[in-house]
Amino acid sequence: MKSLFKMGTVVLCVLSLFLFGFSGIGNAAERDYFKVGVITSLSGDLATGGNVTKRGYDLWAKAVNEKGGIKINGKFYKVKLYYADAQSEPSQGASAAERLVIQEKVDFVLGPYSSGVTLAVAPVLEKYKIPMITGSAESPLIWKQKFHYTFGTIPPVNYTGATPIKTLVKLQPAPKTAFILGSNDAFSKATAEAFKAAAEKLGIKVLKYNIVPAGQDLTPFMSVAKALKPDLIAFGGHDEELVNLVKSLKQINYTPKALLMHYGVTEPAFVEALGNAADGVFGASVWTETLPTKGTFLWSDAKSYADAAMKAFKVPPDYTQAGSTAAGIAFQAALQQIGATPPLSEEERDKLVSALEKLDIDTFYGKINFADEGQYYHANVGLEPLTVQIQKGKVVIVGPSEYAEAKAIYPMVPWNKR
Repeated sequence: MKSLFKMGTVVLCVLSLFLFGFSGIGNAAERDYFKVGVITSLSGDLATGGNVTKRGYDLWAKAVNEKGGIKINGKFYKVKLYYADAQSEPSQGASAAERLVIQEKVDFVLGPYSSGVTLAVAPVLEKYKIPMITGSAESPLIWKQKFHYTFGTIPPVNYTGATPIKTLVKLQPAPKTAFILGSNDAFSKATAEAFKAAAEKLGIKVLKYNIVPAGQDLTPFMSVAKALKPDLIAFGGHDEELVNLVKSLKQINYTPKALLMHYGVTEPAFVEALGNAADGVFGASVWTETLPTKGTFLWSDAKSYADAAMKAFKVPPDYTQAGSTAAGIAFQAALQQIGATPPLSEEERDKLVSALEKLDIDTFYGKINFADEGQYYHANVGLEPLTVQIQKGKVVIVGPSEYAEAKAIYPMVPWNKR
């Protein structure tokens, strides 16, 4: 009986080693391709933006693989994307991250659309020491957490948000009063806060400032705005909320001198939903297809990238799609610098983080240079914030002056005269 017991113990030990020794994320079999986890919202309220990031990530993978893969020490390694739907919910995003690490054993992650989901995903990847670059999240809260393994190709809104206000105060007659709203999520709230801080600093009186529940009917708030008659209405929100705010203003027939938003106005879906009602709306951006960028990876400039995107998806790219593609390029460049091959060990993943911190490259998207300290820790600070405006259905740069393609249309043309 004792020998049988010993034999059983040995069998159990071998089984345990098999089950647990080979389930660790650092023990995956050798392969000739990188496993790239992608977490974004393919369903739910944020699906429009989530699919924008998907197009960006897909285009990077397609371009890399068409060239044979990422060239490292003379050999090419293709990339394979493993998608996980965050369903527009932070908790689902965190669960998706866990699955990608434990079940798929991904080498690194291309991150979520939306700051709220990113804030939920980052601690999970921190736990497993998996590098992530998000191509769209912009809340300063992400970078204030100083996550060691999380990076972002789009600067946070407190880095970019003041730029359109600076452009507006140079117009004649400059707006003197403002009504500022923000939806109650990490990105939108931070956007409203950035607009408010910049407006007050530049002498614009804020008549009303509200953070409202996400998805709220904005018509009552716009009715209040109509009574107060502010020169400027500024709103931080997502996708459909931005469209609905314009529709609310049109419904009550109030046209402010200036209407400012942030992300969303550069999305093709914004103009498609509003038609000529989109004209005159200001936004903030860090990229358009007309920028004179010079790229050394995959695409030579912004225009060649935009042409490739149109060919692939039949939809013009906006700065979030471009930022998502640039996230892939950042990983590509850093992997080449350290000469790491799949699967990545924990030591190689840490070297990858160090390489990303030192990265300073020129791409079709502009410069990628992640801050390695301070309030923008691991956010890309290599880009110049821009003020854009929708003019005749097109995104046009109207500020700063050295980048301007046209004069701003100001004041806005009243709804009933379009």
